Amino acid sequence: MSEYIVSARKYRPATFDSVVGQSAITSTLKNAIKLNQLAQSFLFCGPRGVGKTSCARILAKTINCDSINDNIVPCNNCVSCNSFNEKSSFNIHELDAASNNSVDDIRNLVDQVRFSPQIGKYNIYIIDEVHMLSTSAFNAFLKTLEEPPKHAKFILATTEKHKIIPTILSRCQIFDFKRVSVNDIVSHLDFVAKSESIEAEKEALYLIAQKADGAMRDSLSIFDRMISFSDKKLTYKSVIELLNILDYDYYFKITDCLLSNDIRNLLNIYDEILKNGFDGHNFINGLAEHLRDILVSKDEETVPLLSKGVGLKDKYLLQSQRCELNFLLTALNLCNDCDFQYKTTNNQRLLVELTLMRIASIGHMSEKKNSKTFVVVKDNAKTLDSTEEIEEYHNKKEQNLVLESVKDTPNIELDVAIKKKSTLISINGLSNEFSKEKQESDNLILRNYDFSEKELLEYWEELFSFVKEKGKSNLAIALQVCKPKVLEDNLIELSMSNAVQEEMILDEKNMILEYLKNKLKNDKIGIITKIVKIEKESIAYTSKDKFKIMLEENPQLEVLRLKLGLDTDY
Repeated sequence: MSEYIVSARKYRPATFDSVVGQSAITSTLKNAIKLNQLAQSFLFCGPRGVGKTSCARILAKTINCDSINDNIVPCNNCVSCNSFNEKSSFNIHELDAASNNSVDDIRNLVDQVRFSPQIGKYNIYIIDEVHMLSTSAFNAFLKTLEEPPKHAKFILATTEKHKIIPTILSRCQIFDFKRVSVNDIVSHLDFVAKSESIEAEKEALYLIAQKADGAMRDSLSIFDRMISFSDKKLTYKSVIELLNILDYDYYFKITDCLLSNDIRNLLNIYDEILKNGFDGHNFINGLAEHLRDILVSKDEETVPLLSKGVGLKDKYLLQSQRCELNFLLTALNLCNDCDFQYKTTNNQRLLVELTLMRIASIGHMSEKKNSKTFVVVKDNAKTLDSTEEIEEYHNKKEQNLVLESVKDTPNIELDVAIKKKSTLISINGLSNEFSKEKQESDNLILRNYDFSEKELLEYWEELFSFVKEKGKSNLAIALQVCKPKVLEDNLIELSMSNAVQEEMILDEKNMILEYLKNKLKNDKIGIITKIVKIEKESIAYTSKDKFKIMLEENPQLEVLRLKLGLDTDY
């Protein structure tokens, strides 16, 4: 039985052209080799699993090759290439800075740099996780990195560039590796699947690519795990089962219930999701992502932003036709608020259910408004039922119209002007009219419970304990010192003694507001701060100061002092 090799190693790039998703960097390195303009030291930085170490090895192998072709591909026939392929090269040295981060390790490396290569042109030193070096080790490495011998090349790799001291950065040619796109990962996974004779559904590959979060190595690791689970037949259902991902069908069902205001099925589906072991926080974030995908599906120019398979993309396009822009934007805002409040609320399930019911009521309220009105013309009292009749009549003759409620008497007349609304949807900007409608819908769901100052002080003590448990001791002290006071229009005034306390309060203002809104059941609460200067009491130290204080209480003492000829300066 042959030895098993994981896909991340088996399909590791061997040439610059086989590196996935880093075309700008590979093109730069190929041109530098072609023009013989190689730097003395390189710094490859970027997230994990995007090809930093692979590019370093390819670069080391290529520049030592005796016969590079025009496409800058190693020959794999010379002594240098063969030794590299057999992992027995004496010219290429790989060092892990995580375990070799002391000054002595760097000094040993500096001593090796002086020796010329036995085979090939250069001695290449690849230092991985270079940010793990100590400050002393970095300083010991500075001079060699700035002026190395002609036969020495340094390639540094790191995931955390900000931890490297500036003096090292200034001596290196820096290459920033980006996250690999979903489409590039899917293409590479499809290539690997065909090479291994594995049947793989496109939807399953897209799901793996999204789960990998831009890391090619992570996607291949997930791919190997899925193959072991599904026995060389990769399906969408097997992926969501193993990775414990909420099926897209749930979100489509939820959205249908939201559009039809079906609260009963909405709560039942959410209960089923919780029973399957999914977290409410992940669900609400997934719903927000689903609504975002519907939003980008409404415009032809933004459809490419939808990173889904062909079949799933059609479902999104179909559901986007039923969703209005007003509904999507308001729903996204409510999901964002729920995400913000989730960790601070005591009843997390109720919070998610309330959010779902609020989203479901958006479209229902607008339909209720539109269904309970008809138009009556002043001149001849003609009733116009449909919108088309109204617009047609308005185009023929301009005149005043009267809105009358179905429940009201027909004698009440109100003058209105008919305004035509554009049916075109633009995602680039929002109209003022939508902002007004959104504000009205938000006002319908805002809580406005009247609270007393006594209730405020009680919950203020709870807030102090809550912040203290979170480990924010400085903020807790500031909250304990400042005195809250209820003003008009749901405003709370906080009095404090200095600007430092005020700054700490303002930095955590949103958290404080959300806590008080939930506890006091009032969404219109606002906070203002006020610095109160505390005047220091003057202390009488000298006999003269003491006499002045006594004189303020009893002015007759001055008469007595003059009669006796007493001196207060004594």
